[in-house]
Amino acid sequence: MKFALCNEMFQNRSMEEVCAIASRLGYHGLELAPFTLAARADAISADQRRQIRQTVREHGLEVVGLHWLLAGTTGLHMTTADKDVRRKTCEYFGVLMELCRELGGEVLVIGSPQQRNAAEGQTPAEAWRNAVDLFGSQLGRAENLGVILCLEPLAPVETNFINTVGEGLRMVREINHPHFKIHLDVKAMCSEKTPVPEIIRSVKIDEIGHVHVNDENLYGPGMGKTDYVPIAAALHEIGWNRWLSVEVFKYDPDPETIAEKSIEYLRSFWPGTMSN
Repeated sequence: MKFALCNEMFQNRSMEEVCAIASRLGYHGLELAPFTLAARADAISADQRRQIRQTVREHGLEVVGLHWLLAGTTGLHMTTADKDVRRKTCEYFGVLMELCRELGGEVLVIGSPQQRNAAEGQTPAEAWRNAVDLFGSQLGRAENLGVILCLEPLAPVETNFINTVGEGLRMVREINHPHFKIHLDVKAMCSEKTPVPEIIRSVKIDEIGHVHVNDENLYGPGMGKTDYVPIAAALHEIGWNRWLSVEVFKYDPDPETIAEKSIEYLRSFWPGTMSN
């Protein structure tokens, strides 16, 4: 198992500083939100991309991939009936996949709840079809670049489209492509009626693209009431032994404390995991 940090919790700090903290605490990688690097992914220059990748490597880390893919953008949407907007969104996914690969990453987590909501008056079937068409159109390029699109189910308070792992799996299985997988997020799974360990066991290992660890209270793992004993057992049982990325949404008392408490807690379940 490898542990990663999502970088947006560090807000305006430099990549050098973020990497130094992650490396010192024993993390193995960073997961990057494009909006922390520039207003849009296509505004990140070739020189910036090389510098980011070099800085990460110099600290003994890896870039896991990207998340918050459409955050901060305008005029992009995944399920809209507007064909021109969907075309622009497809083009932007191409930019994101190239950015991910150039930074050394492999996974792109499709969250972005506001940019996937089914519009008022749009039927669920229409939104579903538009999303399937959009994601399906990107998978040839994803395969060529060696990256994986990971569909992230999110709670109903965040979006009205793909709220459960079961719904996400239905789309993954319908598209049926090795570069389109389900993403598991502990906070989001806590919103479902089914216990998180049961949800994890319902997924085949080759259907999972990535995993986020956090607490239902929006802090890091071990910083709330979410019980990781059965969650870790379920992950062990299905054979997940790749990345666990710490993604939080509340940053107090400070990012370093959250990062340190999170990795200490995770190591209690994966004690054999070495530092980078």
